[in-house]
Amino acid sequence: MATADTLPAWIVMFLGIYAFAAAMGELRMPGTWNGMLADFEQSPGMRFIAGIIVLVLGAVVYLVTPWRPDDWLFIAMAGFGGLLVVKGILLLAAGERFVTFGRWAMAGASEVWAGLSAVLGAGFIFVALSRLDTF
Repeated sequence: MATADTLPAWIVMFLGIYAFAAAMGELRMPGTWNGMLADFEQSPGMRFIAGIIVLVLGAVVYLVTPWRPDDWLFIAMAGFGGLLVVKGILLLAAGERFVTFGRWAMAGASEVWAGLSAVLGAGFIFVALSRLDTF
């Protein structure tokens, strides 16, 4: 069970698992992320629902992370929650432009992004496990 002291580590753990699993899916079937972006571009309803979900998840991460200015992980997770809130707002307010920017940023290099996601995910899992005193 998570406590106030371990909450940011658990958030990082699940973020790392998500990033690593998503990367493995893209590396296993290249082009999946581009297909999802194409679907996302065509569906205002999907962008709206995603915006609400991202906004709520960001608010939850931000609100449940205690503020401890002496610990970088607590600061990083509070900042991450804030960035998710901003992303949710952008999806709700200008979803089509936000998705167009994402498509431009990916620009056929989904394998590179997937590799980066896998490395970051593994790093996040390592940080979380070291914080949870599992080593």
